[in-house]
Formats: sequence, C-alpha cells, structure tokens
Amino acid sequence: MEEREFLALADAELARIEAALERLQTATEADWDFEIKPGGIIELDFGGGGKIIVNRHAAAREIWIAAKSGGFHFRPPAGSGEPWRDSRAGASLDETLSRCIAQQSS
Repeated sequence: MEEREFLALADAELARIEAALERLQTATEADWDFEIKPGGIIELDFGGGGKIIVNRHAAAREIWIAAKSGGFHFRPPAGSGEPWRDSRAGASLDETLSRCIAQQSS
C-alpha cells in the first residue's frame, strides 16, 4: 500500500474515532477528555489515570494505541466496511479502544 493511500485511510479512521469520542462524551458522564494533535494523533486524558494515545504510524502502515494495558498495532482493513484489526490478537480497533477506555476510567 502506498503511503498516500495509507494516510487517507488512517485519517478517515481517526476522524471516525474522533466523532465517536465526541458522541460518547455527550451521551455519558465521561471522566476523561481528548484532544486532536497534529500528525494524526488523538490523546485521551484521564487526569490521574494517565493517557491513551491513538496515532497513525506511516512507516509501519498501522494505527497504534498506547494505553496502561499495553501497546496495540492495527492494520488497515482488507475490504470496504471491515474494521482495522490488531496485528497480534485480531481484535478490532473499536473493541480494543473501548476496552482501554473502560479500564482506564475505572
């Protein structure tokens, strides 16, 4: 996959995640906040509970999550409508990010 194609896919996924985080904050009493940073980075701040970082990694052609529970690497979907998948465990990016948020919120 060419870098340009990866960046377009990753930026679309990060925009989708940003919209989902905004909806989640509106619908719940979230005890965290998030900020979009330059270069394809979403930083979730849990105050004393630390941070979760979601970012695109162009060299590896992956989206990465760094959280208290570990580091996770996600490959682009093979086809339209499929989720980004963890390169080791096979879980979707959405499942993993939801689990990380729940773990760090408690």
